[in-house]
Amino acid sequence: MRHRHKKGRLTVSGSHHRAMRRNLVASLFEHGSVVTTVAKAKSFRPFAEKLITLARRGNARKAEGTPQGKAAHLHAFRRAAQLMPHRPAVRTLFGRVAPAAGDREGGYTRIVRLGKARIGDRAPLALFQLVDKPAAPAEAAPEAAGEKKGKGAGKGEAKAEKKGRKTKAAAAAE
Repeated sequence: MRHRHKKGRLTVSGSHHRAMRRNLVASLFEHGSVVTTVAKAKSFRPFAEKLITLARRGNARKAEGTPQGKAAHLHAFRRAAQLMPHRPAVRTLFGRVAPAAGDREGGYTRIVRLGKARIGDRAPLALFQLVDKPAAPAEAAPEAAGEKKGKGAGKGEAKAEKKGRKTKAAAAAE
């Protein structure tokens, strides 16, 4: 019997359901909005709301400045990391999403039906998004327009410097 079970399992196993829930909510926290099916959005909305509430309460306790408050914040962070093991998403949750929610008493997410259907199975699509947009992370802007950014940036300069040669960028600057 399905007494007291609001949402279904989306016709997948329990482990698959947990994995989908964790991945979708992690993407929601990282990007602010996700295009998914209406059924998935409705199923995973309570999980996202509970995590945001957990982060808000943990941040509020940390703001007290007491050792008990810091311990409560750490406990909330570890609890969120246990429920959603994607560490960067948990950091984003506590660092940007929860502070953006402010004093809002629930209702942190919205589901907007797109009026489109997924190609293949005609499942109705929806935009699952955070109501309060988190502030963008402060990233260092590249100094020069042609400067590389990301993985492997600056490797050529380090090798050339090691061998006592000039790089193309250094030669062009002179």
